[in-house]
Amino acid sequence: MGLSSPFSSQLSTPNSTIRLLSTDFDGTLVGHDADPPVSPALFEALATLQARGCLWAINTGRELHHIIEGLAEYGFPMKPDYVLTAEREVFHRASDGSWQDFGDWNARCAAAHNMLFENSLELLADVETFLETVPGAQMIHMGGRTVGLVTLTDPDMDRVCQFLEKERVRVPGFQFMRNTVYVRFCHEDYSKGTALAELGRLCGLDRDAIFATGDHYNDLPMLDGTHARWVACPANAVEAVRRAVHLARGYVATREHGDGVVEALGHFGALSET
Repeated sequence: MGLSSPFSSQLSTPNSTIRLLSTDFDGTLVGHDADPPVSPALFEALATLQARGCLWAINTGRELHHIIEGLAEYGFPMKPDYVLTAEREVFHRASDGSWQDFGDWNARCAAAHNMLFENSLELLADVETFLETVPGAQMIHMGGRTVGLVTLTDPDMDRVCQFLEKERVRVPGFQFMRNTVYVRFCHEDYSKGTALAELGRLCGLDRDAIFATGDHYNDLPMLDGTHARWVACPANAVEAVRRAVHLARGYVATREHGDGVVEALGHFGALSET
């Protein structure tokens, strides 16, 4: 028997073409202010789809160790087949349960970012000077490198992003990814979208077999229809995401977080009985 869900009747024909799920974590699978934070219906849906042979990737801004902690913290009874971390890295779950680089993508990603940051010193110095005009804003440093920034409020981040969008053209390939009041600096060739495309390639799957869902600005690269045919967002998604999903002929759910993901999967027929 398939999953019994109030959403599974929205399409009468099962969608057997979806072979890979790409899901954001915070705000999409997990509602930090919800009770419970993760919907039991989401656990049931993921278990059902994995049992049918559907692959599941968490596509997150978290670092690898942080997503491992998150899965344990929120009591996920199943593990994803893949994790795409820091909005750009691709890992697969090895036979011993450990997470390992999948192909040479991560090595190429690291080399591209090393070169990018070497070429961005002057730009980043100007960004730091600009932040002096934004109360409480700070650059974020990691491993001796300036990797991002944070502001105190969303309006402040709106202003910073306008500045970054104008100035980033000074360095070929320079891009940034926003998540709430945080920004991560990155190479434009490496995002949640391109990492998903690489995972699809490694799995032998094209965009017609891929479902993607997310709620925030850093999810936009995987929700514009380029790398996944079936795109969706929960009701709590920011307006830019809702608009992108609509333009990609995806599904904007009426429910939030995990319940919204289940609703979208039902809409696309992924949870219908085969």
